[in-house]
Amino acid sequence: MEFNDDAGLDTSQVEDMRSSGGGVGGRVLLGGGGLSIVGLIIYFVMSQFGGVAGLDGNSASGLGDVTSGQRVDNARISEQCRTGRDANTNHDCALVAVINSIQGYWRDQFARSGQTYQQAPTNFFRGGVNTGCGSATADVGPFYCPADSEVYIDLSFFTQLQSQFGAQGGTFVEAYVLAHEYGHHVQNLLGTSDRVRTRRGPTSDAVRLELQADCYAGVWANHATTTPSANGGPPLIRNITEDDIRRALDAAGRIGDDFIQRELGGGRVDESQFTHGTSQQREKWFTTGIQSGNPAQCDTFRTNNLG
Repeated sequence: MEFNDDAGLDTSQVEDMRSSGGGVGGRVLLGGGGLSIVGLIIYFVMSQFGGVAGLDGNSASGLGDVTSGQRVDNARISEQCRTGRDANTNHDCALVAVINSIQGYWRDQFARSGQTYQQAPTNFFRGGVNTGCGSATADVGPFYCPADSEVYIDLSFFTQLQSQFGAQGGTFVEAYVLAHEYGHHVQNLLGTSDRVRTRRGPTSDAVRLELQADCYAGVWANHATTTPSANGGPPLIRNITEDDIRRALDAAGRIGDDFIQRELGGGRVDESQFTHGTSQQREKWFTTGIQSGNPAQCDTFRTNNLG
């Protein structure tokens, strides 16, 4: 994955809270319906030791009380991340470029549909964070909070995705993760998130919501190299390779409910606890999005064939 050197970056779409630290104390709930690409990353493993919090807001290991005093300090990112050239050499700048591209696509798509897209920032944090959905530690993985319409990510997750889950990694894998979370933002804006009634199970609304977010991520990827940067500038993304797509599919397969339960949870797969879909389903719906480039093809709520 490469970025166009001359495309401008908009660092206002990122809020950098990493300099605030993230002291973590006692247990807190992740209330408000936080939505994550892996949802409580090791849901099945952690459930063996006292339970985790899903969309139903039950208590969870890995959720903590984060100290006050969080502050946003974008000075370094603003100074370092100006153009696509910076994105090709600096990891933080690459993520800024990806976020700009994702939001640029959805802004244009909403406009074509006669609607207005509401921009949502991504918060970079370290260790723990306070959100409109409650306090959380990095253990919950990247997530979108509908209560404040913001994305949250501890960037160490990308290392964990490789070391713990065995994913191959790469910039486009990280782009897939972020695009999935912005898929949840789109669902929130469209009112789709309100349709979730059943929280667990292979055909639950929660699974359908997550698979649709995977599909939306694929839709953005289809248009990434043609989505202009701010003010009609050149597209931020120059190219996405077949290897990039293969790596993203590999990552999608490693965060399926069945893979996590089987590989990290002792080998037993319990479909009644599914919240995000199987590896095959996640791969299928990301592929549906990237091949069609059409959000209308992502209606996971009206199909009896989730894959």
